[in-house]
Amino acid sequence: MPLTVELITAERVVRVEQGVDALIVPGAEGQLAIYPKHAALMTTLEPGEMIIRRAGQEEAFVVTGGFLEVRNDHVTILADASEAAEEIDIARAEEARRRAEERIRRYREQADRDVDLARAQAALQRALLRLRVAEQRRRRTTGRPQV
Repeated sequence: MPLTVELITAERVVRVEQGVDALIVPGAEGQLAIYPKHAALMTTLEPGEMIIRRAGQEEAFVVTGGFLEVRNDHVTILADASEAAEEIDIARAEEARRRAEERIRRYREQADRDVDLARAQAALQRALLRLRVAEQRRRRTTGRPQV
């Protein structure tokens, strides 16, 4: 029996997929693969790429942390934030990366101690993750990197 996967954030139900052959998530201890008949499990998720495999196709998502529960071939993911790779606005992610790098640079130069370094670093991590997932999706669909 294939998996049913629910990907949920506080704002919305991102995706509900049935007939999933495999789910790969960024677990707290590293990449975690969930297959049908997986043992019951609850774990935390780290920011990273989540992949849903079904019928020879892969669909990638960004997750920025959260929780995962597996029970009776039903996987529930409560993510801090998530979006499908095809939903990523690359220009917006590039701008977020640039802003975060600028805030970190100002902090390091001690020109602006009002900058919250932890928030700037988290924003940079999210932007880089979104860009990486979008680029990997492009490579899978076109077979070559975009410049």
